[in-house]
Amino acid sequence: MSTQTPDTLEWTDIDRRAVDTARVLAADAVQQVGNGHPGTAMSLAPAAYTLFQKVMRHDPADPEWTGRDRFVLSPGHTSLTLYTQLYLAGYELGLDDLKAFRTHGSKTPGHPEYGHTAGVETTTGPLGQGAANAVGMAMAARYERGLFDPEAPAGESPFDHVIWAIVSDGDLQEGVSGEASSLAGHQKLGNLVFLYDDNHISIEGDTATAFSEDVLKRYEAYGWHTQRIEPAENGDVDVHALYAALTAARAETGRPSIIAMRTIIAWPAPNAQNTEAAHGSALGADEVAATKRVLGFDPEKTFEVADEVLAHTRRALDRGAEAHAAWDKQLAGWRSGEPERARLFDRVVAGQLPEGWEESLPVFEEGGSVATRAASGKVLQALGPVLPELWGGSADLAGSNNTTIDKSSSFLPEGNPLPGASPYGRTVHFGIREFSMAAEMNGVALHGNTRIYGGTFLTFSDYMRNAVRMSALMQLPVTYVWTHDSIGLGEDGPTHQPVEHLAALRAIPGLNVVRPADANETAAAWAEILKRHATHPAPHGLALTRQGVPTYAPNPDAAKGGYVLRESSTETPEVIIVATGSEVQLAVAARELLEAEGTGTRVVSMPSVEWFEEQPRAYRESVLPPAVRARVAVEAGIGLTWYRYVGDAGRIVSLEHFGASADAKTLFAEYGFTPENVAAAARESLAATRG
Repeated sequence: MSTQTPDTLEWTDIDRRAVDTARVLAADAVQQVGNGHPGTAMSLAPAAYTLFQKVMRHDPADPEWTGRDRFVLSPGHTSLTLYTQLYLAGYELGLDDLKAFRTHGSKTPGHPEYGHTAGVETTTGPLGQGAANAVGMAMAARYERGLFDPEAPAGESPFDHVIWAIVSDGDLQEGVSGEASSLAGHQKLGNLVFLYDDNHISIEGDTATAFSEDVLKRYEAYGWHTQRIEPAENGDVDVHALYAALTAARAETGRPSIIAMRTIIAWPAPNAQNTEAAHGSALGADEVAATKRVLGFDPEKTFEVADEVLAHTRRALDRGAEAHAAWDKQLAGWRSGEPERARLFDRVVAGQLPEGWEESLPVFEEGGSVATRAASGKVLQALGPVLPELWGGSADLAGSNNTTIDKSSSFLPEGNPLPGASPYGRTVHFGIREFSMAAEMNGVALHGNTRIYGGTFLTFSDYMRNAVRMSALMQLPVTYVWTHDSIGLGEDGPTHQPVEHLAALRAIPGLNVVRPADANETAAAWAEILKRHATHPAPHGLALTRQGVPTYAPNPDAAKGGYVLRESSTETPEVIIVATGSEVQLAVAARELLEAEGTGTRVVSMPSVEWFEEQPRAYRESVLPPAVRARVAVEAGIGLTWYRYVGDAGRIVSLEHFGASADAKTLFAEYGFTPENVAAAARESLAATRG
């Protein structure tokens, strides 16, 4: 459903006054708290106002409306750009919330936070990632359309909408935005529009210090539709030119669009405009007063909003209700014509899984040898036909990550020559762009109505880390498929062998790291991740082996994060060996050695520390009885995770240095990952408890 707007912009004195009101509100909010970023919010006020009041389809009374356009403020430091428009348009923000800017517990934190403030579509602040989120949202919008209404003519589906993003010089200097923009151009995401705030100012001064490329030529090379608008004669944004450019960008459906808009930071502050100080510091009382005089406001008043201005801007509620009602009518027509797809839509929106879906999960025969990356691939291919909302791919490692959910269907635009290419395909080719893949996955999850995963090697999670952190910060249900999880990948050597990564990732609050021991634990892990999507939304990172590992009988307790895989021959174990992933087999073999010596040994497989810690204390203590002090933890990475589990008498078989280029068998033996060494560690721990 396309948003219908007039060909020319209707702009009155009350519109101008509303824009100027947003400017003085931004200046007052920063001045009151004593810190913040007033300048960009002042100069961007006309652009943000034009989007929220004249262009975008949104309903302030229902910020979660499926049919809405999405808005991303990638330079999150200028959060007041968004907050002032949410207030003026009639979202849940009030004037008191603006007065509480950047204070504890307010709805107006220093950077916009998803889930905290109605109307904020994503948490932004780390520059470049908002831009990549917007690309992911545009991808998700296309895939959503393919799920529910693929045959509709362009612009005539209830699932057609536009992703609008304001991006800054800082965003476009960050590499992640370049990665994402390259993919957006390749994917011909015609539902994506970037408004580039070309204000030439960064913290260190004029951007000439570090940034001199022709941005539009770069984006033209990416395959984007490009436009540039110049300021009005007085230096302010030319809103008529802006409106025309935004309208043209929305009409360009064959490729993404970027509009370069030259602005003067802190306009029209008499002394602060066009200065780096205006970027990140309060203007000062005198300058705020001077600015108010320029704009015709009373310098003695703060947070001044005229009744007629608010009445005018709150008409956005009426327009939103009207657009929402028209969309509801269109959706009802779609429902009557597509009853099966409507049932799918309702299930997906509710976050439910189809009845009997678990019957599709493969069960692997006990005793075989299967790499957990291969098992994961088989799970995905089995789930594909029953979960059409599940899609994803890899950062150019699909064959190694086993992330191809459908070999005959690639998410690629019209005109792509590759076999199986479809704008609504299942398998995403993110390209060698790990960082933006993660940020795009966040955007897909934020958009809603699909389930996304993406893969690469575990060692390259370093490239992705800040976006993974943002997944956790926003509690987004994205799934990272990280394979080649240890020195077991062998000859590729230390650059590709993760050592510190498992511990480092577990250090991210809210990220669940899952390292399954075998094929059946891998299937159980996928099942648990899918179940948690709606009830316990959080990112998950699967750490999977390259090499084959023994397959054990399925155990439903694997979903609890830690469980007894092999029990002691004695009623109370004398020693407990805790292991993850490919090292579980070493724990099992070490148990046999110890049991042969008469030492009662329990083996605990702990695929997810985070899941285990969620369990009731009684369960955790049934798995790891506090009275059993002789313990060994085994993991082919640094031992940081395991000190709290082994206690003062415990031992850790870990890897506290980088690996080497050799076959896996040689490396495991060289670095002490053998049943004999694990058994020796158990004997040491037992001796420590007796000493």
